[in-house]
Amino acid sequence: MLLKTFGWSFAVTALGLIAAVLYGGWAAFGIVAILSILEISLSFDNAVVNAGIVKKMNAFWQKAFLTIGILIAVFGMRLVFPVVIVAVSAQLGPIEAVDLALTDKDRYQELVTDAHPAIAAFGGIFLLMIFLDFIFEDRDIQWLRWIERPLAKLGKVDMLSACVALIVLLISALTFATHAHQHGGAHADKAETVLLSGVAGLITYMIVNGLSGYFEEKLEAEEECEQTAAEAAQRAGGKPRSAVVLAGKAAFFMFLYLEVLDASFSFDGVIGAFAVTNDIVLMALGLGIGAMYVRSLTVYLVHEGTLDDYVYLEHGAYYAIGALSVILLVTIQYEISEFITGLAGVVLIGASFLSSVRRNKRLAEHEKSGGGL
Repeated sequence: MLLKTFGWSFAVTALGLIAAVLYGGWAAFGIVAILSILEISLSFDNAVVNAGIVKKMNAFWQKAFLTIGILIAVFGMRLVFPVVIVAVSAQLGPIEAVDLALTDKDRYQELVTDAHPAIAAFGGIFLLMIFLDFIFEDRDIQWLRWIERPLAKLGKVDMLSACVALIVLLISALTFATHAHQHGGAHADKAETVLLSGVAGLITYMIVNGLSGYFEEKLEAEEECEQTAAEAAQRAGGKPRSAVVLAGKAAFFMFLYLEVLDASFSFDGVIGAFAVTNDIVLMALGLGIGAMYVRSLTVYLVHEGTLDDYVYLEHGAYYAIGALSVILLVTIQYEISEFITGLAGVVLIGASFLSSVRRNKRLAEHEKSGGGL
């Protein structure tokens, strides 16, 4: 099971490291290895959240997530995305931007750094909406009840998540964005840019999440009809109507939502990679290897039913998303080490895992004592 799930990741790791040696020697090998570890540590919470969504998909769309999805993740977000940022921010053509990335790496890094406020605002608000929608939802299983219980009651207010996100965006624009960090330690007023990018992140979330939720609800309604039709068909000796097409629509928008989610998670990894190297080839190799492991880990969690066994793990991942969103917004003005970003996610997910283990032990002891009575 382990080799089947992580086999492609192992193969890509080997090929990526060999390519790094051929491209830049053993120094490049070390850089790619560091970037791979950085991406995995920053994106573990991404894998946990992905698993909660992927388990709702059928086998076809799970395979699409590992094939088409990984192409988007590796080539789209880890290679094309940084070039697009430079092309848009510097008003260059695509070919000029690629040439700049390959021939003038220092200038390329400067342009990406200057575009960071817009990236952080878009990704920060998108991730914040994910966290807020989770924390404001009333759910049967609660991890930190003293926080989640009162917030679930507040969540009954319509559009509360969007209102909170807009307030946070406005505060960020009036504080961090007025002294946004630029290359060379300089600062600039990026309030307008941050506002526009944050609103774009909010709109993107509402469109993609709204469409996926709409088709998911239709799928659930259709499944109820199918169940009723199946019972009637059994009595009549016929066959129920297929719901494959509708399931495909729902899964497609879930897939689209996953890709946008992955894009938002990759922002900190792409920007953080510049602390290690400004060589776009090495960045693509290192971050691409890390992205493969995130994909494989997602499928592993789904197949093993880990989220069902450790019920607070998903909570920890969403809290890590909330922490990452705040960190992204703060980095508009201040530099924050990738170590702190990764550590925040590891601590929150680790704490939720330990809480899940303790819960399982209590339930086992309760069942044992109950069985003896």
